[in-house]
Amino acid sequence: MKEDFIILGADGIQGSILCRFLLEKGYSLLTADISNTRVNYFLSKYDKNIRFTFLDVRDFDRLLGFLQRSSCKIVINCVESDWNFLITRACLLTKKNCIDLGSDFKTTIQQFKLHNEFKKNKIIAITGCGSVPGIGNVMLSFISRKFDSIKSIDVGFAWTSNIKKFVVPFSIESILDEYTQRAPYFKSGQLRYIKPSKTIRTRQFRQVGIQRIFLADHPETYTFFKYFKSWGLKNVRFFAGFPNHSEKVIKLLESFTLAQKKPIFFEGKEIVPVRFFAQVLKRMKIPRGYKEWENLWVEVRGSKKRKRKIILMECIVPPLKGWESAGCNIDTAFPAALIAEMVKYGEINDFGVFAPEACVPPKLLLKRLTKYKFTFFENGRKINFFS
Repeated sequence: MKEDFIILGADGIQGSILCRFLLEKGYSLLTADISNTRVNYFLSKYDKNIRFTFLDVRDFDRLLGFLQRSSCKIVINCVESDWNFLITRACLLTKKNCIDLGSDFKTTIQQFKLHNEFKKNKIIAITGCGSVPGIGNVMLSFISRKFDSIKSIDVGFAWTSNIKKFVVPFSIESILDEYTQRAPYFKSGQLRYIKPSKTIRTRQFRQVGIQRIFLADHPETYTFFKYFKSWGLKNVRFFAGFPNHSEKVIKLLESFTLAQKKPIFFEGKEIVPVRFFAQVLKRMKIPRGYKEWENLWVEVRGSKKRKRKIILMECIVPPLKGWESAGCNIDTAFPAALIAEMVKYGEINDFGVFAPEACVPPKLLLKRLTKYKFTFFENGRKINFFS
């Protein structure tokens, strides 16, 4: 079987959604993860179109061997972001195109240092291809043409659910990082850091309502400044937002020290608390009738023809029929799959390391997302990509 895509981290929340999305479109997949709790279902239902290998990407030599054995040229990396640089480097050494869901600020900088090598080998790595980063970056690209200069960019997410019960929104490791890691931001062109707890504020969001938000460590802070500094950009901030019922549980988990990545030893085995807990949460059942809505947003301040201009662009992600169990995670997995398709079919043909705002055709991606009921607004007006 010749695979169309390789999916690393296929057993995670995003990886399993990606598997289903691509398998339902008729693609063949080579998948890998440290567990197969979710993948087993696909192995039984789509046995002719999917293969699975147990793989710990931290074993770099084994990762290289796994990639080298496949003729597939596109890797979709859904592994925890801690290993994104390692996987990007492995793709470079095996001459694979690489797409991931986003890294933290410092890891993103490391990935971009591989740009010239990727370009030399005529392959591409696109980092941050989910929701935010991902859709937010492409929305920025879409509206940037309406400015002559850009001074400030705020970007973020907010979400809610009909049943006020804790359900893991996405990677629990990434969530706990957002609450505990110092948040980078640019102010007056200078990079600064601050504790998320010192930045809490409230804001009204379409479809979500009033929600508390806070600054978090996200790659957009780096990539927006990188690509738009020449436009006069001085200020960049990323805001995370969680509903109250979810935030209470997250803070409780943090107080139990489950956010720690320092290993502990139990019965002769090394256990990393947050990674062990992430596996335990796979057993968690979603309440019957549970639905989520998310607002992904980017607000740009600048000027056009010497007049001040502000644009707030929003992506509203409602429950999608047949995908209710995935919640809002469709807005992370779906764009990654669509961007991977663009690479496969030559709709993205750049070489090097990029974030989506620099290489993904904005109208093309946003238009395709509307097929899955994603709705876009510009300053409150619904955007019609088909006009």
